[in-house]
Amino acid sequence: MGSRITVVGIGAEGWPGVPSAVRERILAADVLLGGRRHLDLVPAGRAMREQWPSPLLPGLDDLLERHAGRDVVALASGDPLVSGIGTTLIRRLGRDAVRVIPAVSSVALARARMGWSAEECETVTVVGREIDSLRRFLTRGRRLVVLVDGARVPDVAALLSDGGFGNSRVSVLSNLGADAESRIDSTADDLVNASVPSLSLLCIEADGSAGLSAAPGLADELFEHDGQLSKRTVRLAAVCALAPRPGELLWDVGAGAGSVGIEWARTDPRCHTISVESNAGRADAIERNAAALGVPSAVRVVRGPAPAALAGLEAPDAIFVGGGGSRDGVLDACWDALTPGGRLVAHAVTLETEAVLVRWWKVHGGELVRLSVEHADPIGTFTGWRAQRPVVQWSAVKGER
Repeated sequence: MGSRITVVGIGAEGWPGVPSAVRERILAADVLLGGRRHLDLVPAGRAMREQWPSPLLPGLDDLLERHAGRDVVALASGDPLVSGIGTTLIRRLGRDAVRVIPAVSSVALARARMGWSAEECETVTVVGREIDSLRRFLTRGRRLVVLVDGARVPDVAALLSDGGFGNSRVSVLSNLGADAESRIDSTADDLVNASVPSLSLLCIEADGSAGLSAAPGLADELFEHDGQLSKRTVRLAAVCALAPRPGELLWDVGAGAGSVGIEWARTDPRCHTISVESNAGRADAIERNAAALGVPSAVRVVRGPAPAALAGLEAPDAIFVGGGGSRDGVLDACWDALTPGGRLVAHAVTLETEAVLVRWWKVHGGELVRLSVEHADPIGTFTGWRAQRPVVQWSAVKGER
């Protein structure tokens, strides 16, 4: 923008709760940005007022460009860095261009009302996001503070109920910090048809099935697939070799059912995956699997064959090639896309692809292993070992050789 933007958090008590020095800062601005509710809180003054575009991200850059060089104040709820506009603006403009003046966040107020420490609960937002993203956090005994539009509270309750967590204790905290503050203590089952104020959040004590582990190695049965699935033990070896770190991006090339990329995304809420799959039916299944396993926003499906479909994608930190490794140009395009320190893991189940991986191993080094897994299986009235098809795994770090 060529100038700084100040983001001011306002609590539920509204304008009377804004400190005098912060009020002066707001009233001195050339431009006020915010939602209609926040803009209406500020007394009339000289500032130009403009609401956030809807949808926000596609129109945000144009909005900021229009006000370049002006003294801009953006209004937000509570702490603008708790799933708020402050985070978005810093990502867009850089941290040096954004000053944040927070109020007490609704999350902090909610923890105070519940008597929960920050260390013993997780904060999740489904505001403007798929409610399915809540699924990855549902494990028995877990405490969650869930930011949600009040109108979607019944949808969250239905997700809990349908997922075997209907007995979970749920507190609906509304208008926190305002004179109209209210609270409903109930269960997920009893909130499926509830009507609550729009300014609400949920505090959930999960009670139900054990839920899903965040560690890699989910059961094969949890994935919808047509046979193109990296089986559990082999998938676990792939994810461990890929070594996901918070905030990193994986390309899952020839993704099949998307299991490796989904497991990668589940390791940390900041991890993301681009799944590249040319088969339309499998691409659709990846999206359904990602939603069912709680990472609908973290897994993006690119439909098309590699290497052509890789052109123009965001640079990855790691790449898994589960299918198509023998196709001309696939490994070349993947290797070229990695920066030094990037990891590449490729699997082969055919002799042709195995021969390709052996050549790459000889040139680039890394580790070449053959994974053979056997499962106990009935043989008449007895039990014997049934072997899975062996998988050759090549893993390498770019620049290590």
